[in-house]
Amino acid sequence: MVYYFTSNVVEPAAYIYMGKDKVENEELIKYGWDEDLWYFHADKLSSAHIYLRLKEGQSWEDISPELLVDCCQLTKANSIEGNKKDNVNIVYTPWSNLKKDGSMAVGQVGFKDQRKVKKVLVEARTNAIINRLNKTKTEKFPDLAAEREERDKTIRNREKKLMLERKKEEARVMKERKEKAWQKDHAYDDVFTEDALEENSNDKRDADFYDDFM
Repeated sequence: MVYYFTSNVVEPAAYIYMGKDKVENEELIKYGWDEDLWYFHADKLSSAHIYLRLKEGQSWEDISPELLVDCCQLTKANSIEGNKKDNVNIVYTPWSNLKKDGSMAVGQVGFKDQRKVKKVLVEARTNAIINRLNKTKTEKFPDLAAEREERDKTIRNREKKLMLERKKEEARVMKERKEKAWQKDHAYDDVFTEDALEENSNDKRDADFYDDFM
């Protein structure tokens, strides 16, 4: 089961989701999207895995401060230990920066690049934020593998279309260049035809023709 929340502090609204337990977290880790941001407690407290799905192409470093607060508050609230404490550090990183190997426990992850990990200090729980987000909470049983495959298929088809359009444009430009080059190389072809040379030959001019130069 996956829990979904809607944050209306940005326009359009942002979608936040998390797994019910560590087993579900494994699926979220495995089938995340490149547009996903991942949140959890940095100080090794037990915590749900919170994800924020960004718009395609949006940088994970430029999310609004208000949305960041929503995600961090939700993360803190869904930690049994962290929810009872003040001054809890929340870290977040792009999904693509998560590292998972066979030696790790279920639901456990590491990071590929520590430079892509950011930390936020949450001083205290803000009930108004949690209550607002909980009012949007829905429970679903998504096929995460199928959703990921559909997303990847859409991207592949789009990239294929762009590649074909790019090749078509390159062929058009190449044809245009060849035509211009041919025209340049043959610009004087008509001048040197046999008929043109005969027509401009002085042999057929009147004798008075030479008088113009006297």
